[in-house]
Amino acid sequence: QVQLVESGGGVVQNGGSLRLSCVVLRSVFSIRTMGWYRQAPGKQRELVATISKSGDTMYADSVKGRFTISGDNAKNTVDLQMNSALPEDTAVYYCYAVIGPTLANYWGRGTQVTVSS
Repeated sequence: QVQLVESGGGVVQNGGSLRLSCVVLRSVFSIRTMGWYRQAPGKQRELVATISKSGDTMYADSVKGRFTISGDNAKNTVDLQMNSALPEDTAVYYCYAVIGPTLANYWGRGTQVTVSS
């Protein structure tokens, strides 16, 4: 069974930095895309950033220039470097992956990020 495991969440001060990591375990098929979504209290889950197997990246406008996504195909990992964090970045961050010929979506359990003002 494929499993996504996130780490690195926590509390960071306004303007500070935090790094999230995610590893995909037990995948027998190729990972097509990995990325991060987030969900703040009372809001819908929203895309933060994605990276394809070829290294193409995409960011939400709200994080462009502040967050950087990176991936390691050999290790099946994806990281999110969060710089210049803002209180509005406070949310549960979910790792996700699109895997295999059927483009199946998999999700991690989420990691809490709190930016204190």
